[in-house]
Amino acid sequence: MSSALHLTTGQRALLEAELRLRQQALDSELESRHEGRGRVEHAEEVLAQDGDDAPQRDADRDIDLARSDRTMVELGLVSRALRRVHEPDYGLCQGCGEPIAFDRLKLEPWAERCVPCETAHEGPSPARHRL
Repeated sequence: MSSALHLTTGQRALLEAELRLRQQALDSELESRHEGRGRVEHAEEVLAQDGDDAPQRDADRDIDLARSDRTMVELGLVSRALRRVHEPDYGLCQGCGEPIAFDRLKLEPWAERCVPCETAHEGPSPARHRL
């Protein structure tokens, strides 16, 4: 099978719809978390809150910012996938160039690598080092 034809038009349309839904969900999550403010303004507000629980607020702020960062990274991946969904190289692994399995793309339509290449990219898990 030609790598350019590994996804049908219908499959691409389904993946595009999933990407758009995920983009909307991530946008809503960020809007809700930041209440219409930018990331920095939101962090400053959390930091400026009064009370004797400053250490807890610091931890809450760090968790909140980490969640926002993770959401922003995923939003970037989703946006990049949306720009490429109808390009011939969409769904091809950036590691080995082989098609990414459609089942993987259905679960994570912004995936940029096949499972073996993603596993290699993430590196060995700490648990493997203990064996």
